Amino acid sequence: MCVTCGCGEGAATVSGEAGHVHTHADGTTHSHDHGADHHHHHHAHEHDLSVPGRDAQTIALEAAVLGKNQALAERNRGWLAGRGVLALNLMSSPGAGKTTLLERCIRDLGATLPIAVVEGDQATSNDAERIRAAGAKAVQVNTGTGCHLEAEMLERALKVLKPAPGSLLMIENVGNLVCPALFDLGEAAKVVIFSVTEGEDKPLKYPHMFRAADVLLLSKTDLLPHLRVDLQRMIDHALMVNPGLRIFPVSAYSGDGLDAWYGWLRDELARAAAA
Repeated sequence: MCVTCGCGEGAATVSGEAGHVHTHADGTTHSHDHGADHHHHHHAHEHDLSVPGRDAQTIALEAAVLGKNQALAERNRGWLAGRGVLALNLMSSPGAGKTTLLERCIRDLGATLPIAVVEGDQATSNDAERIRAAGAKAVQVNTGTGCHLEAEMLERALKVLKPAPGSLLMIENVGNLVCPALFDLGEAAKVVIFSVTEGEDKPLKYPHMFRAADVLLLSKTDLLPHLRVDLQRMIDHALMVNPGLRIFPVSAYSGDGLDAWYGWLRDELARAAAA
């Protein structure tokens, strides 16, 4: 249940090449092997827990949901740290270019840097298939009606994915600039992808997300000559919300700015491995 928008507590499905694990809203879990049937079954065990207003019941529910999530996130963080895996939580609006950037990153770095990916989306396995085609191991998490990934979903995905020690784990969250900021997954850093096509004031409209982020990737910079936007104003607005943001203007199409982003990735991976 999302404490921001009150979306349903539906079932989530985690799938990989070895099969998929399905957890219902009541907590029961079962596995399926991938045979001829590769369809994901989405069960609509919905519980409407939304309460109008900000009464005590709503606040108590928020505290319980976030508290449970945080405990699981810390367990994930320990599991990842113990293996020297650098996990990044990638968040953005739909269409900002997360998957395209991931594909480029895998093709540029995959030969020398082991990369695994968790793909979060409400439905379909299209993005995971794109990532596998680019050359990385991936599992798909379908959240059903859920608008964000949660720590328990990542925990189950890790059991299927089994990222190698010293590897880079990219977690592509559901396209949404509100709810994912609230839910720690156990990642080392939160990375927001913000396309130059989205408008200069996007960080001001969604301050919580930009405030929660450690890194900002300003994507699709190859389109700047065709837009009436000011890149520096975008950067200034992001820093106004979060002065500590590391900002990398990048283009997955032209490759501009990717070396700086890759340098940051390598430094952080080395730090994780040495911890």
